[in-house]
Amino acid sequence: MTLEQAKAQFIHLWGATSASWGINRTMAQMHALLLVSAEALSTEDLMTQLQISRGNASMTVRELLDWGLVYKALKPGERREYFVAEKDMLQVTRCIIRERKRRELDAMKRSLDQLAALPGDPTEPGYREFHRVLGDIQQLADSADTVLTGVMKAEKTWLIDKLLRMFT
Repeated sequence: MTLEQAKAQFIHLWGATSASWGINRTMAQMHALLLVSAEALSTEDLMTQLQISRGNASMTVRELLDWGLVYKALKPGERREYFVAEKDMLQVTRCIIRERKRRELDAMKRSLDQLAALPGDPTEPGYREFHRVLGDIQQLADSADTVLTGVMKAEKTWLIDKLLRMFT
């Protein structure tokens, strides 16, 4: 297998597993391409290598920038914008967790809080069970929030140590 074939396989793999991270395939493939690129790439480079439209490439780059997974890189004398990926995998993990937490967990917690605050008649059939289940879910969401916040703040050695202790 050549280096180019290995890169293509990695880009495909990163894109195929992206659904479990809450990232669309094109975004993951672009991130993977930038991860394995030794040089900064322009939007045109990304379009050509991933065979995507300019609009798709521009929107995807913008989203990767918003997530903090990609940065703009300056090339003296060039008018084009170039991009590089964050290569520190702990920082990549933090960025993904931060965005997923903000988009999903925080939104769910707000909705649960609104549902729990709805007035009602505690004598009504199902009222107590509904609020008990909501409370359990809120407690779990709060615990997940605490863990994710800890991971986002963790130093690499601390995180690796904790993960190894979980599995040994």
